[in-house]
Amino acid sequence: MSDLSVTEIQALEPTILGPTWQRDTRGQFMLPARNRTLGWHIAGWAHEYLRASDGSGWVFTQEQFRFLLWWYAFDDNGVFIYRRGVFQRLKGHGKDPLLAVICLVEMCGPSRVLMDGFAPAVDPDGFAIGKPHMDAWVQVAAVSRDQTRNTMSLMPSLMSNHFITTYRVKPGIERIRANGGRQVLEAVTSSPRSLEGNRATFIVLNETHHWVQGNKGHEMYNVIWGNASKMDGRYLAITNAFQPGEDSIAERQRAAYEKILEGRAIDSGFLYDSIEAHPSTPLTPESLRIVLPKIRGDSVWLNIETIVAAVLDTVVSPARARRMFLNQIVAEEDAVVGPGDWDILKDEDAVLRPDEAIVLGFDGSKSDDATALVAIRIEDRMAFLLCLEEKPEGPRGEGWEVNKAKVDSAVREAFNTYNVKAFYADVSYWESHIDTWAEDYRETLAIKASEKNAVAWDMRQAQKKVTYAHERLLQAILDGHLKHNGDARLKRHVMNARRRENVYGVSFSKESPESPKKVDAYAALMIAHEALTDYRTKGKKEKVRTNRGYFF
Repeated sequence: MSDLSVTEIQALEPTILGPTWQRDTRGQFMLPARNRTLGWHIAGWAHEYLRASDGSGWVFTQEQFRFLLWWYAFDDNGVFIYRRGVFQRLKGHGKDPLLAVICLVEMCGPSRVLMDGFAPAVDPDGFAIGKPHMDAWVQVAAVSRDQTRNTMSLMPSLMSNHFITTYRVKPGIERIRANGGRQVLEAVTSSPRSLEGNRATFIVLNETHHWVQGNKGHEMYNVIWGNASKMDGRYLAITNAFQPGEDSIAERQRAAYEKILEGRAIDSGFLYDSIEAHPSTPLTPESLRIVLPKIRGDSVWLNIETIVAAVLDTVVSPARARRMFLNQIVAEEDAVVGPGDWDILKDEDAVLRPDEAIVLGFDGSKSDDATALVAIRIEDRMAFLLCLEEKPEGPRGEGWEVNKAKVDSAVREAFNTYNVKAFYADVSYWESHIDTWAEDYRETLAIKASEKNAVAWDMRQAQKKVTYAHERLLQAILDGHLKHNGDARLKRHVMNARRRENVYGVSFSKESPESPKKVDAYAALMIAHEALTDYRTKGKKEKVRTNRGYFF
């Protein structure tokens, strides 16, 4: 049984990414202007030419329609706002039928903006008008034939006689042609060399949580990216929640999206849409019956009791159940901390104010790894990432080295702004700076890192010390004693940390020595927490300066 009450479970709101479920201040769904999206025209076309399972005209659910409006939104010049996208939902949501309809739209429907001179054309009611791409080449891509069949097998039931006759369609199992073969819809699998050079105008990336290095998923994605760029094409991925650590294309796309949110990458038109259960959701029948209706969206055909029974099947791991049915990204087994354990510690309203008592932790590098400075407020153990310098992505990172002057300035600003009780810093690459910091601030620190140096907390050749410090930090996280302000950069480093057992216990490291997934902010957090532990346990009395003189 969960420790949460029914009222507390009802208050667990899902995490919403993307525009589909976003509302404005009045509680209304946020939608693009009717004259700046093809979604309305496409919905009417689909109802006329495509059919539902009961033989009637196709009708999008409200959730699907809102996503459609945003996917086909364009600017004043008729250029689509989004060039690539991800539609992530729980298992059974209906991702394949939605994308099958979009594929048929891209092959024959009004999938391109009709221009009236230099402006997008609109009908008398002000709705944007679309036109077909006369040389459309649509692909359903996956790393196995079975995955492409999930989408391609839906095509015959969707195509009405009116559609087949009007567009002179020649159906096939893996390839559908229209208008004398000028427009093509085909299934493709993981043979990157055979895909090289294809002039695709739209590609569906099916089940990208399965696209990994071992099945050529990475290579296939790179080819698709290149092909889409040649023809100004677009691609849309559908996926369940991925398993962290597998380095799937789904994981890479999520990482790319989070870089955009953090401001570390430019948004070149990326639509990421997901609705995920709250990290604190317990796996109990009572909580699932409350939470599942919130995250299934408009997929009312999903049977809640069937999902409850599946989740409670002890043969399947809880982590897999959360990924499949709660759409939660759950950490792999060797991750130090899972997203759920970390997110419940978040207080986004937390602010570090001047003169508050803090401890500092520092982990530095020179050119490849990151350099981080973390503060923990002593009063409530609230962690803040004060400084993070890391190698930029792509060509900008060539020859990059950390700006040591900027980092030094951040350290000095922290001492000038806050009441720093302890400052522990790893020594590697920063010996001279650490000696200077120790000299400058030794007299102001209540706790010293060592007898020889007030700041130096050397992690080199100190496996036992680091392991014990890490276990103390991990216990504080799991017990809920440590908190943080929700900094996405700090979370990324925490999520990258991997468990490493040794003769002393459980320590941590990067995924691999050459991994680009950095953990330096996590290391700085651990060092800061160790400084906090020493400050709380050593019980040294601080000298209080009153600025008063006594004369006898």
